[in-house]
Amino acid sequence: MKVFAKTDVGKVRKMNQDYYFITSENDEPKLFILADGMGGYAGGEIASKMSVDCVKNYIYEKWNTIEKSESNILSLLRDATIYANKLIYEKSKQDEQLSEMGTTLDICLIYNEVIYISHIGDSRVYKVSEDYIKQLTTDHTYVERLLKEGKITKDEAEVHPDRHMLLKALGCDETIEPDILSERWNEKESILLCSDGLTNLVKDSEIQNIILNDLISPEKSLVNMANDIGGIDNITVILIKKDNNQN
Repeated sequence: MKVFAKTDVGKVRKMNQDYYFITSENDEPKLFILADGMGGYAGGEIASKMSVDCVKNYIYEKWNTIEKSESNILSLLRDATIYANKLIYEKSKQDEQLSEMGTTLDICLIYNEVIYISHIGDSRVYKVSEDYIKQLTTDHTYVERLLKEGKITKDEAEVHPDRHMLLKALGCDETIEPDILSERWNEKESILLCSDGLTNLVKDSEIQNIILNDLISPEKSLVNMANDIGGIDNITVILIKKDNNQN
């Protein structure tokens, strides 16, 4: 397994409120987490780091206590997400300066050739191959809801004034229900986790092209492209490839 990861503040923001974790070579299971924080001075930075650290510790502490079935692994990710939400929500109530903090959260656990995902917000997880780039997660945004209801087109969604409005974020409500899903992972596919600082500026086809053709530093190329277009937000990418992946 090859992993490429990079986070960047971008060209506009003064603070990087994205945070991520990538598994080490000897970790079991293979775990990757990405969070994009929001809310007040330093609030987003605290929320994103709290969520990642909480989820990482929760999953590694519980991993050896569960039977490794699909339903149990998905339940573990769901429980970790709910637990992180509880801690962030409680902290936001204890400190007035953190009252508006929250974060997106994507957890990607890989076990026995299967990708297990828990998702909140508008950061994304993709599968990428020569033939396609497939978004596995669904954005929890107002514009995505309008799109699903057929009230706007995809082109209209890309320029909608409320396209950044989240309908669901970690730590903003006392309870939360993440999207959980699993997908088979084959040797010709790469897995990409990214914050919206990338996807708001770089088209899926351009993301796919970089992943397929930059074999040395695809993570840097993705971040550089977003910055070249404007770098209006923090940018974080985690790219996972199998060792025998020819892409």
